[in-house]
Amino acid sequence: MPAVSHSAEPAQWANYQRAVVDVAFPAHGIRVMPDPSGSASGLPYPLDSAHTIHIVTAFNPRGRSTTVRANLRAQHELLRTLGLRGLQWWPAVGGDAAGTHAEISAAVVGMDDAQARALGRRFGQDAVFAWSPASWRLLGCAEATHDTVLTGWHAALL
Repeated sequence: MPAVSHSAEPAQWANYQRAVVDVAFPAHGIRVMPDPSGSASGLPYPLDSAHTIHIVTAFNPRGRSTTVRANLRAQHELLRTLGLRGLQWWPAVGGDAAGTHAEISAAVVGMDDAQARALGRRFGQDAVFAWSPASWRLLGCAEATHDTVLTGWHAALL
């Protein structure tokens, strides 16, 4: 059972909780999906335990669909911001497991949860993901809250 602590749910919150993320690491792609059992399974975590990978997008601000052009422009600005901050990142895509909805994202190393939330908030996001050796977390970006859904994760090769 996921640990939940939140006060105000965005309309898309249930979809975010079920979302999967594909990360294109240099050696191979990995799909990460939430595991309600709370365990970490499948492939081992790809980094050392001191590093959390945050998945951030600039697509569809506030959970509302927007044009491809606007999404790509915003995503370009997100990647520029990551570069200016000197953060390491890998291409990622987040969406539903069936592949009917996908958003270009970035899997970023070098931020803590507060910084990841602030970056998500800057780009109009309801939430960002945080992947660590012990958990998969959905982190709400609303300024007044620190909404979090905590689950385990399962990782598999793409």
